[in-house]
Amino acid sequence: MKIVILLGAPGSGKGTIAKRLSEGYSGFRHMSSGDLLRDAVKLRTAAGIAAEDYMRRGELVPDELVARMVSDLMTEAGGAGTLLLDGFPRTVAQAGMLDGAVAACGAALEAVVLLEVPEEVLVGRISGRRVCPACGAGFHVVTIPPKDAGFCDACGAGLVTRKDDDPATVENRLAVYRAQTLPLVDFYAARGLLRRVDGAKDADAVTDELRLLLA
Repeated sequence: MKIVILLGAPGSGKGTIAKRLSEGYSGFRHMSSGDLLRDAVKLRTAAGIAAEDYMRRGELVPDELVARMVSDLMTEAGGAGTLLLDGFPRTVAQAGMLDGAVAACGAALEAVVLLEVPEEVLVGRISGRRVCPACGAGFHVVTIPPKDAGFCDACGAGLVTRKDDDPATVENRLAVYRAQTLPLVDFYAARGLLRRVDGAKDADAVTDELRLLLA
């Protein structure tokens, strides 16, 4: 199995592009850090059970547990194909743990793709996002507007702004990214794994570029 890490600031489109690749082309599988936690808990893996205790207390799940869940996922997936990791690793310390997990299950870290987007574009993307609290469908007031403004196309529920996307928290999220995750760019560039992609282009163009890059 090939492992591809997607890097980029909040709003860079990592989840959107990974979803398009996994749903539109065979051989790709998308796993976000949030999906990883939810699936591990749902499947009642040893790491998932341990993580659930932290989540119930409202505490962060330790890096070591997240790395174990990634390792479990890679072992379960097995075989050929490309696993797109979105949201892990977030730090250089986590990157070291991922190296161990990759080696343990016989996978290969194929590439690290950085979606580069100017900060003013990121702010516009994040602040314009809307989500359906009932079914989870996502929209954007400019790029993916609902047919009926303010209401979900799928179930008709009123759309909301996630707390993480509130304008008051956007700058803090970007500051955390710059401090904790941006150092991964130099870390992976030094290993010859980094690939840079213009994430400011429309989603179709970025998806096509990544598909060709990872072919």
